[in-house]
Amino acid sequence: MTLNKRTKEHHKNELRLTLDARKRISLAKLLPDYEICSFRAYTEGDKIILEPMAEIPAHELWLHKNPKALKTVQEGLKKKGKHYLGSFAKHLDKNDDL
Repeated sequence: MTLNKRTKEHHKNELRLTLDARKRISLAKLLPDYEICSFRAYTEGDKIILEPMAEIPAHELWLHKNPKALKTVQEGLKKKGKHYLGSFAKHLDKNDDL
């Protein structure tokens, strides 16, 4: 792979990274706040693209395979504040202490 001359294009979160003695770079300063477990790496022209990847537990996979359920959960997470769900008094036993 040959790299062409760098253009003057800049990005707001751009950093200059230098290679260490073993030709490695640290990406720690560029990582997002969520937990990253791996990267998908590929090239686009003369650019090297690293896409952060996160894992989900197998027992949560059903949600990502069900678009309707996923949309419902996402909409619920967007709502802020408390929502009145009505009174549950009718479900109490008359002898129960509150």
